[in-house]
Amino acid sequence: MTKFKIKFDFWTVITLGIAILFAIFLITPMFALLVSGFKDSVTGEFTFHHFVKFFQKKYYYRGLINSFMISCCVTVLAVLIGAPLAYLMSAYKIKGKKLIEILIIISMLSPPFIGAYSWVILCGRSGVITKWFQSLGIELPSIYGFGGILLVLTLKLYPYIYLYVSGALKKIDVSLGEAAESLGCSPVKKVFTIILPLIAPTLLAGSLLVFMIAIEDFGTPMLIGEGFNVMPVMIYSEFVSEVGGQANFSAAMSAIMVLITALLFMGQKYIISKKSFTMSSLRPIQPAAFQGTRGILSHIAIYFIVFLAILPQLTVVVTSFLETKGSRFLAAFSVESYKSVFRTLGQSIANTYMFGLGAISIIVVLGMFIAYLSIRKKNLLTSVIDTVTMFPFILPGSVIGIMLLMAFNQEPMLLSGTAMILVLAYVVRKLPYTLRSSAAILHQISPSLEEASISLGYSPVKTFFKITAVMMLPGVLAGAIMSWITVINELSASVILYTGSTVTLSVAIYTEVIRASYGTAAAISSILTVTTIISLLIFFKLTGDKTVNM
Repeated sequence: MTKFKIKFDFWTVITLGIAILFAIFLITPMFALLVSGFKDSVTGEFTFHHFVKFFQKKYYYRGLINSFMISCCVTVLAVLIGAPLAYLMSAYKIKGKKLIEILIIISMLSPPFIGAYSWVILCGRSGVITKWFQSLGIELPSIYGFGGILLVLTLKLYPYIYLYVSGALKKIDVSLGEAAESLGCSPVKKVFTIILPLIAPTLLAGSLLVFMIAIEDFGTPMLIGEGFNVMPVMIYSEFVSEVGGQANFSAAMSAIMVLITALLFMGQKYIISKKSFTMSSLRPIQPAAFQGTRGILSHIAIYFIVFLAILPQLTVVVTSFLETKGSRFLAAFSVESYKSVFRTLGQSIANTYMFGLGAISIIVVLGMFIAYLSIRKKNLLTSVIDTVTMFPFILPGSVIGIMLLMAFNQEPMLLSGTAMILVLAYVVRKLPYTLRSSAAILHQISPSLEEASISLGYSPVKTFFKITAVMMLPGVLAGAIMSWITVINELSASVILYTGSTVTLSVAIYTEVIRASYGTAAAISSILTVTTIISLLIFFKLTGDKTVNM
């Protein structure tokens, strides 16, 4: 009888080590959260009471309906804006195209809660634009509630559709359109009968991503919802009200969100794997000149949309240099808001950079190892690790924050209230960005290079660190910068896990807005926006491209 032996080489040890880390810091907390949702808050016995309570009371299930309503409307509007914009930018020569694309990406990477806060300054009850229209005898619709959330999230998320569709249009051969035109097909009919069916799978995948981001957003509805309850805000509110107890009801609500996002994730995977197509674009679409009235109107429409999307960033930068009196901005230049930030909130800036750098260091190492294992050392365990790594990408940040807090709130692993739990949340939530870019560049590196190195006497481990890792570095760093940008902008997990000594920039902005300290909120938002832009420019420099691949 032969014995089963495991060869404990370097990569086996790394694989088992990563599997153990994921079991402790991701699988176990997630399982504990789901189990907690089925426990009675008093007796600890198994029960469906929390789920029955959720679906029996209109206040709770209405929040789920509201979340779906917001997400569906945002997705439709994002498609109606992003897809035509991508087509116009790809098919025609648009003046200032490079700058427009950079502004679109900046508006996408900026956190939604900054957009919500900026629109309150502009169109709130005492907003600049509101007062101007009131002086003309015109009452604007309220920025609070459903309409405001819809506006903020649509302007934040349409760039995702733009990037997806732009990438798909680059793969279409122009000869298909020419053949259709030679058969008498009009330009409009060509778009709907040729181009749209070809990009439909990509468009649908992008739409699902937009839907998932919209349904899990916490900051926007928290700041401007005003009674329009959605699931992430309700989960946070219930968790805060249950602190000191078992928080079983918020765990049950989190379980419902996990189920919804898991189904959406599986739907997206199905579409990408079953409905996608490949095309060799020998003759990609060449931008044509845009002339006449149609060209002028198209330019105006593009500039207007991009201006609206970037307006929140412009607003916070401008208002950060205005003098304030209470919650009001005065028509006088001042840097007092920045002085106040560095005097009283400097720790939040230091925390953001320290926690971010700590998380990114871990993300880079894990991303390189997991990418290499899933591609070069593929087996059942490495495939499971690769899949599990991607799952937190679609979990709401508030759910991740709650599950980590509940899992590590007692000995022997008491992490709650420490910087470690924030770093852990960032690693778990943002690792997929670096992992995807690491895997993408590894696919471009031929295994023959590693085989040649080994044949010349290098060990497999030395070959990885001296050859493969060095060649992977550009892609890894590009993904790490994208992870960094999303880490410093993270709010939903941070607002649950932070303490007085671990406040981050995003949490500081949120708390200052709640206190109506708009001057300091604008100054902190400007610091965060500038950090994001600098990081994005570094990303462009490393990749040599002015696009962000999703």
